[in-house]
Amino acid sequence: MTTTMKLHGRRAGLPAIAFSCAALAALSLPASSQEDRGLPQLIPQPAMGAPLPGLSAAELDRFVKGKAEFTHILTEAEGLGPIMNDTGCGQCHSQPRAGGFSNRSVTRFGKAAVGLDPFDPLDDLGGSLLQVTSIDPACQEFVPPEATVTAERITPHVLGAGLVEAIVSADIEDLANNPPHINVAGITHMVTPLEGGAVRAGRFGWKAQVGTVLTFSADAGLNEMGLTNRLVGTENAPNGDLVLLAACDTVADPEDGPDLEGFDRIDRMTDFQRFLAPPGQTPRSGMTGEALFNQVHCNACHVASFTTGVVAEAILSNKVVKPYSDFLLHDVLGDGIVQGPGTETKIKTAPLWGLLARAGTSLFHDGRVTGNTAEQNLHDAIMAHDGEATFSQGDYANLTPIEQDQLIAFLLSLGRSEFDIEGNLTIDEIDWFLFWLNGDFTGPVASFGPDDEAAIGDIDEDGDMDLVDFAYMQRNFTGVLLGD
Repeated sequence: MTTTMKLHGRRAGLPAIAFSCAALAALSLPASSQEDRGLPQLIPQPAMGAPLPGLSAAELDRFVKGKAEFTHILTEAEGLGPIMNDTGCGQCHSQPRAGGFSNRSVTRFGKAAVGLDPFDPLDDLGGSLLQVTSIDPACQEFVPPEATVTAERITPHVLGAGLVEAIVSADIEDLANNPPHINVAGITHMVTPLEGGAVRAGRFGWKAQVGTVLTFSADAGLNEMGLTNRLVGTENAPNGDLVLLAACDTVADPEDGPDLEGFDRIDRMTDFQRFLAPPGQTPRSGMTGEALFNQVHCNACHVASFTTGVVAEAILSNKVVKPYSDFLLHDVLGDGIVQGPGTETKIKTAPLWGLLARAGTSLFHDGRVTGNTAEQNLHDAIMAHDGEATFSQGDYANLTPIEQDQLIAFLLSLGRSEFDIEGNLTIDEIDWFLFWLNGDFTGPVASFGPDDEAAIGDIDEDGDMDLVDFAYMQRNFTGVLLGD
């Protein structure tokens, strides 16, 4: 006798569907067996912090070893300090998993421009980055009294960093040279990688001051942890005091060096970030809110997609990525700090992919929008845009409340994987139960659209949640991520 499980739809007029155990068993077979039965072959979007799908065995090995280094707690004997902001990359890039964001912030300071005197980062007094802790209290840094401006910058995620690095510099430059809207005038922050190579458009950091993942690892290794390495080999002196540095620095420079396989720590950190999967987007094909997002010209700066160039790793080459950023500097709510063309009022367009994870905590470079629901925080953040974005903010304000809700619902799809109906960045039995409780198993008859909550479970985007979607949900339950 065949046992069946009936899941009844909540929508009037929708038929109940029967899931036979035999059918479920067939759908739980390996992908090759499903292909033999003519079922669609889809790759569920990875959870945040997971590796890119399709890595080779060697690349996967580098990812796992890189994650171990990224989450490693550095010791003084290994080169920590003498002044630093934390003890490991994963201490700040931690939410929802290693490689993600956090509300941890760093402090920048300097002397504001006065008359003909330009902004002074106070390099000789330890600026413009404050290191908030040290291995010896005698070497503790402080914001010097000469500083007249300070700014906080919260930690962004590094998910999909290898794909961002692989974006062709000329494509970013073209957006600056040919603005997509008359009211925007983005500036490219051209940088030379610390490891050498051609000048390229910066794309990492709040002022787009970093152009490659290896530069980011080396720069952050020194400035956030005090780890001197082959690319930046001189320690930061506490508030510029070389006498204090000599008294507190106990390890010869460079402190980083090759492991038994010939990889430095900064190489391992880079491998982890380079092979991180990008945040998902569900529904993949967009929602009504995306059309509204474009209608009010948010996409003039938050450009949806790029195609990566040809790089050393085939897995990163010729891929369409959807970061929702142009990686340019715009006059929109700057932080008073100057870094190259990133003047006081300019800030890089923040990539929006992964926004779901951040929206309920804090938004903007300094985390100023916080304390409310994700939906309210997003509304407040949009309304806080000024400068070049004032026209777009005004267009958003003129939308009806329903349209504003639709736009914000689209923003909350950025960072969501299929089947995560809770929006808590995991896929587990609770999600399955909620789909069942809501009556979302409606297939095989199309019964909802991309704006409906049930679309989160419609991986093949055919307007229903049926046995095919259920089978993929079984496969995509969040387990222990590789390297955990």
